[in-house]
Amino acid sequence: MASPLPSITNQALTPVPASGRVFGWTEHASLWFSLGVGLLVMQIGAYLVPSVGTRDAVLAVVAGSLIGSGLLAWVARTGCHSGLSSAGLIHSTYGSVFARLPVFLNIVQLLGWTTFELVIMRDGTSAILHRAFGFEIGNLTGLILSTLFWGAVLMALLAGSMITLVRRFVSRFGLPLVVLSLLWLSWQFLGQVHTQGLSAIWSRPGNGSMSMFTALDLVIAMPVSWLPLVADYARHGRSGRGALGGTWLGYTVANIWCYGLGVIVASVSEPGIDLVGALLLAQGGLVALGLILIDELDNAYGDIYSGSVSAHSIKPGWSIRRWGLALAIASTALAMVLPMHSLEPFLLALSSVFVPLYGVILGRLGFGQAASMPQARKISVSAALVWLAGIALYHGLAQWAPDLGSALPTLAFTFVLAVATRPRQTAASPAATAL
Repeated sequence: MASPLPSITNQALTPVPASGRVFGWTEHASLWFSLGVGLLVMQIGAYLVPSVGTRDAVLAVVAGSLIGSGLLAWVARTGCHSGLSSAGLIHSTYGSVFARLPVFLNIVQLLGWTTFELVIMRDGTSAILHRAFGFEIGNLTGLILSTLFWGAVLMALLAGSMITLVRRFVSRFGLPLVVLSLLWLSWQFLGQVHTQGLSAIWSRPGNGSMSMFTALDLVIAMPVSWLPLVADYARHGRSGRGALGGTWLGYTVANIWCYGLGVIVASVSEPGIDLVGALLLAQGGLVALGLILIDELDNAYGDIYSGSVSAHSIKPGWSIRRWGLALAIASTALAMVLPMHSLEPFLLALSSVFVPLYGVILGRLGFGQAASMPQARKISVSAALVWLAGIALYHGLAQWAPDLGSALPTLAFTFVLAVATRPRQTAASPAATAL
């Protein structure tokens, strides 16, 4: 009699064993500092200044970074305690069948953001080559070649081990270079602040096109956008405390620094100049911008790796590595044909579904229950209804009360409802968790 074929292990829905828990708080901090650095963050920081003024922009950056990174760190702690991936947390909260909807939406948004990162790297490469060597690669052939180059580098990274990449490359080499770049750019533009006068820049008013709550919402948006990814890395941590502290510290510092640098650049630059152009005009800005541009690669890697874990949770017959390579090929192809800058609003709208999604997850699993939650049920009706209500509230606030912001009220609403409707687990009645 033939022996039965071994079942395929769904790595995304299986807790990481003790042998795979190798990240200490320094690895968490290094990873999330690196992921928090980006040109997009600086550009949003520059966008705040004319709207709310310099002082309010700085206050929004500091407060929003602390709050948003704290939420990110809380999810990291939850993922570390349970050993589950983001897809695993979604399954535990919403049920094995219903969870496929948010997991699929997560794959779509991660594919989109990876494509957007490739476009940023491609455009940055074009700007650097034009500034440094006079090369013009804005034609179709140049755009295709530069996109293929960054796509090939991304695929090469995905062919290796995520743990090795974080522990050896990001922590030992990538992080010091990025810190030096940020220090140099900060020194250059703070010198311009001193020349123009700190008091005059600090008291510069905004044009009133954005409220303080809206600015806070915009800052919180960046760390919150990483909520669907953080557990995929935190599950490899040795302790929940290390995952919490390292993630919070690393991302908070990076978010404040990059948003703040964008605020400073916008405050001292000539009106109408774009952020990349202003950075290139700074002494040594070409080298610093090049290093930051290379750091964008780990953002693309982070998106694709997490997307591949989520895809593996749906189709475990494909390994995480195989899914990663497939998604990288798809994002490279999309970067060459899609008008990504016009699609950014769509991606931001799609991201809005994950704010209430994780409000519910934190309300249900954020207090240490993740490991004991069953995954066999098909749907948690109460969790699904709270999530859908949260999505409606998010978009309702954006439409009818934009000055209040959307992220924080929606998170608070879904969190409180998720806690209030959390099923009571008893040893005698495990079926109670079905609702």
